[in-house]
Amino acid sequence: MFKAIGCTLLLLWTGFAQAGTATVAAAATLRYALDEIAPQFRQSTGHTVKVAYGSSGNFYSQIKQGAPFDVFLSADMAFPQKLVAEKLARPPVHAYAEGRLVLLVPNKSPLKADGSLQDLAAALKDGRLSKLAIANPSVAPYGMRAREALMHAGLWESIQPRLVVGENISQATQFASSGAAQAGLVALSLAVSPQLVSHTRFERVPRQWHQPLRQGMVLIQAANPAAQAFYDYLKTAPAQAVLKKYGYDEPVAQ
Repeated sequence: MFKAIGCTLLLLWTGFAQAGTATVAAAATLRYALDEIAPQFRQSTGHTVKVAYGSSGNFYSQIKQGAPFDVFLSADMAFPQKLVAEKLARPPVHAYAEGRLVLLVPNKSPLKADGSLQDLAAALKDGRLSKLAIANPSVAPYGMRAREALMHAGLWESIQPRLVVGENISQATQFASSGAAQAGLVALSLAVSPQLVSHTRFERVPRQWHQPLRQGMVLIQAANPAAQAFYDYLKTAPAQAVLKKYGYDEPVAQ
């Protein structure tokens, strides 16, 4: 029995002794979810992750220029698919979650948390709205979807002079939650964070108003076992449970 236990401990020690680190480029929507997933991953595998957060479009450009990331967790499928097509990432692109767009307002805002955007339209006319925060539609998928939702509501042209554009969705959320803007079209995964729920409120924007927010991940570097382990771990039940906690849905197969 002691010999068996000794062999098991030796195998565990050997596995953890060979543990490595994966460098991850992650969409800013994932900040709070990955803060929980990363230590779970380390406990389960012995590997660690170093995560950089930002806009998916900026990460796409950085990876094209040779940035040394091992894994790319995008807020859409398009940017990782481009990397695969350009032979800068390993296929396939795996859809790990589907996000939701919400209208977030600070508690002191004169606006309602109205996902239909009807109060936003009214506030635009009656002067209650001076600033609306969104992420940069050129590089941030949630900014692209915010633009689509505003276009669906017939507000895009008239609201542009009042837009405060964040470099990524995290910055746009900060603008809205701090009161620098009266409202923001942001990610549900950030709106439900403990840091925001005490002083903001939100409501989901209808899914049908914009293209789906299917979020895709892809391996950039092939030789790092820690990267493959992290890519695989995000598909597991414990990781998916954390993503669900932060408002992500399982992606619809396409």
